[in-house]
Amino acid sequence: MLAVIVEDEALAAKNLQAVLDETGNVNVIAILESIAETVEWFSLNPAPDLLFLDIHLADGSAFEIFDRTIIDCPIVFTTAYDEYALKAFQVNSIDYLLKPIEINAVRKALKKLKNLSSSGNERTDILKFIESFKKTSSYKAHFLIPSKGDKLIPIQASEIAFINIDSSLVKAMTFEGKSFRFEFTLDELEELLNPSDFFRANRQYIISRRAIKDIDLWFNRRLSVNLKVPTPEKVLISKARIPEFKKWFGGI
Repeated sequence: MLAVIVEDEALAAKNLQAVLDETGNVNVIAILESIAETVEWFSLNPAPDLLFLDIHLADGSAFEIFDRTIIDCPIVFTTAYDEYALKAFQVNSIDYLLKPIEINAVRKALKKLKNLSSSGNERTDILKFIESFKKTSSYKAHFLIPSKGDKLIPIQASEIAFINIDSSLVKAMTFEGKSFRFEFTLDELEELLNPSDFFRANRQYIISRRAIKDIDLWFNRRLSVNLKVPTPEKVLISKARIPEFKKWFGGI
């Protein structure tokens, strides 16, 4: 089996090649370090039997490769990415290897890809995953917030406990109790933030899953969500939105 490795870290590439050599049935014919190098190689050479592709390369996301050339061979993604991305791999029947890569994981991936190849679905599954990943990776993970004078303060989305409208101003409160004013509207932020992590509780609040401490049953069959940081008023979820909230919170 002929394989190509796309990996911009020399040590990681060397480790993967050693692991593949140990399997005894994979011959690495090229190690590529960038998007540009990969696009050029696949434009000039026949497709290998298998491609090991690191998602995060020095010159950008590896998914840019698929916009610039055709990859027809089966792919095993290598990653140190978060759990949310890993679920996307599993749903779309695409295999992945978590770094540092071990031989047992490689053997399982090879077996899975062999089964996929026999079903003829691997290309469709790859395309589905790429579209899914592009969508999830388009959400904002960082913001630059204007401060006094000429300063911009970086803030990560993961630091935000909730965002609310206060006296017509949109403000974010961090887990450390720091408040920042946003130039975006609440509707815009609802689109920008990853819906896996944030929920639009009502017209005034967007809340983080990590910020939820507990939940009370409230009047008129509503829910009152108590957060780990103080809020100016109760965060209420209407009866009509309770099923959606439960589905979101349960990660379904």
